Amino acid sequence: MIGRITRVPLREVWKHEALDFTRWLEENLDLLSEVTGLTLENATREQSAGDFSVDLVAEDSNGDPVIIENQLEKSDHDHLGKIITYLTAIGAKTAIWIVKTARPEHIAAISWLNESSSASFYLLQIEAIKIEDSPPAPLLTLLIAPSEEGRAIGKQKKEMAERDKIRYEFWSQFLDYSRFRMKLFSTISPTDRLYIQTATGTRGLSYNFVAKTDEIQIELYIDKGKDAGEENLKIFHQLFDKKGEIEEAFGGPLLWEDLPNRRSCRISTRVPVNWSDQDDGWQTTFGQMVDTMTRFESALKSHIKNL
Repeated sequence: MIGRITRVPLREVWKHEALDFTRWLEENLDLLSEVTGLTLENATREQSAGDFSVDLVAEDSNGDPVIIENQLEKSDHDHLGKIITYLTAIGAKTAIWIVKTARPEHIAAISWLNESSSASFYLLQIEAIKIEDSPPAPLLTLLIAPSEEGRAIGKQKKEMAERDKIRYEFWSQFLDYSRFRMKLFSTISPTDRLYIQTATGTRGLSYNFVAKTDEIQIELYIDKGKDAGEENLKIFHQLFDKKGEIEEAFGGPLLWEDLPNRRSCRISTRVPVNWSDQDDGWQTTFGQMVDTMTRFESALKSHIKNL
């Protein structure tokens, strides 16, 4: 015969959070170790953390402190703030938050903390269950835990954020530099995107600067929108028929790409950039960008009008 599990209200099992549940957890720390995968021992209740008291402070296998905060209710901002405060006050690198119900925003917050900080955060749900007339038993469920994959994602996000910051600064400085040297981008605002663009005067055709790993791509981008692949290709070939004339006017060869796996086409050239050299290196690149785009637009302008 198979019995049926039923939930028991937590307050029927542990009437008082600090006096009953925290005391019980202190005596049954092995259950928490089993769920989290940590080796926890030597727990101390109500340890001082400045003007506050941590529910439990245990030690991991390295002897480092682990803070444990209990909440027999829905997770709230107050307890999340306490956890972060306790970590810094005690100098711990691991925190465990046990709640009756985790709000989605707090699940997201703990995930973000694991990705973005050097500390480790565990979020657990506590329930009380019984089978038929059995005594109630605790059911701890691990909701969020740190992982190598999460750390890698966090590192990647930081690198992406840093790249966005550098790109914004690059475009900002370039637009200041070019404003009185080239009218083409004089009304464009800086961005952290991979590219900045301006209109050619013909719908679907734009002049772009595109940030690459070690180059800035100067391009005419041809994209008249969804379902316009054939029209884009037609425009590209009209210009390609004037390749010799355009390249002679530009003063050198260009890269002609009909991009067969995409609806768009482009004509481009490149200048080198050193993203880490924000002083003389960027200024040199700015000068090359202005000179190249000026010659590029001049070589294409009349042909675009004749389309």
